[in-house]
This record gives sequence, C-alpha cells and structure tokens, in this order.
Amino acid sequence: MIIKIILLVAVAIALFNILVFINQPNMLFYPYRQLDATPADWGMQYEDVVITTSDGMRLHGWYLPAANAKKVVLFFHGNAGNISHRSDSLAIFHSLGINVFIIDYRGYGKSEGSVTEQGLYLDAMAAWDYLTGTRLFKPDDIVIFGRSLGGAVATTLAGKVQPHALIIESTFSSTRDMANLMMPLLSRVIIMRYAFDTERAIKSVNVPVLVMHSRDDEIIPFELGKKVYEAANESKTFYLLVGGHNDGFIKSMPGYRYRLKTFLESS
Repeated sequence: MIIKIILLVAVAIALFNILVFINQPNMLFYPYRQLDATPADWGMQYEDVVITTSDGMRLHGWYLPAANAKKVVLFFHGNAGNISHRSDSLAIFHSLGINVFIIDYRGYGKSEGSVTEQGLYLDAMAAWDYLTGTRLFKPDDIVIFGRSLGGAVATTLAGKVQPHALIIESTFSSTRDMANLMMPLLSRVIIMRYAFDTERAIKSVNVPVLVMHSRDDEIIPFELGKKVYEAANESKTFYLLVGGHNDGFIKSMPGYRYRLKTFLESS
C-alpha cells in the first residue's frame, strides 16, 4: 500500500510538471501583435527600424532621436503588450533630451518568431549591435533600461557588454524566486522552463546601476527587487517607487523623472 501511494504521488507530480511545463510560456509571456499607435501619435519624431538577430529573426523597433543628444537609452519592455504601449516611458526619456531605441522581442508586435528566453537575449544583443555598429554609438554612450521582465533581459546584456549605465525597474531576482513566493510548496517540485536569473547576471555588471521598485508592487514582490539591488556591485543606487507594478513610475512623478535625470547626469 505504501509503495502504491508513493507511485501515485510520483505520477501526480510528473503529470503536474508536464502540465505546468507546457503552459509556462502562456504563464510568463503575453505578446500583442497589433501596434495601437506610433510615436508620431504622441508628438515625437521616430524612425522605423528592422534589425536581424544572429539566428536570423527580423525584429521591429523605433529609434527616437533627440536634438544634440550624445547618449541613447536602449529600452527593453515588460512581458505584455508591445512597443506601442510604452508612450509614457518614451515621453519621459524624450523630455530628458536623450535618444531612445526600443525594440519588440521576437513574437511581439511586428517582430518575427516566437518568444523564448535565449531568444530574448539574442534580441537584446542584436539591438546593442545595431546601436554600436549601425548608429556608431560607443558603449559608454549607451544606457540600458529594462522594466519588469525587461529588467532581466537588460541586466543579462549589460553584464556582457558593459554600457555606460544600467537602469532596472520593477524586476525580479529569478523565476525560481518568483515561484517560491507564489507557490511555496509546489515550487519545490516544479521544473522551471525559464531562469531569467537577474540576481546572478547583475554580479557581472561593473557600471553604475539604478534599481527602482515599489513596496506596493502587486505582481513582483518588493523583496525580489531589493534582492537584485543587494547583489549588484558598486556603484549602485536604489530608488523607492510608489504605486503598483504597471503604474508605479507614473505615480512616482515628478520624483521619478528627477531621479532618472540626476542618475544619467552623475553616472
């Protein structure tokens, strides 16, 4: 009887793992194909850009120039929507007088393919190569920015290329840490399909880092943002946001914009 119970439990765990493993992409990624607007609709000049990754995926993005700006922000968005849903953030950086390059990951917007973790890292490197190879920006003139899932993508890239600075907002330390908080018991038997280990990646970043997170974040717990900050090398700065996961940066205005401005000027 004991052996039968053990076997039944093992089978149940295996079936549960199979179900979760298959559904993990739908649990983590929420891509949206249609572009609802362009920067022109928001009163900003822009250029449509198409880049090709090392594995042959064609990605779509926007380059927003700022007059006489020497630096550029390489922007990586979160796990839902696409670049047409980032008007507020693009407007903030535009008001700071800095160039911005934002891309849609594979499977998002007009970009080809379907999303994978390794694919996102290839997408990020392709965006970096475009700025340094086509736009001829020096690494020290590029600031990498990532929000939510984009924070993991941004940090992984920054650890490889060492830009001028790294800004990560409302991101998590790893998908394993997220699972441990959301499902304390079940997470012990779940096989994780994705790592997105921001805590590990940030240890390879040796440029100024700004980490921002809200205690009221209802999606990514504050403690995971602090964990990323604590793992970062010096010099690093932490800025406490207010508000929820998706509106924290808006509710934190004008302090949010001022913090970005001072960090960009001092880093």
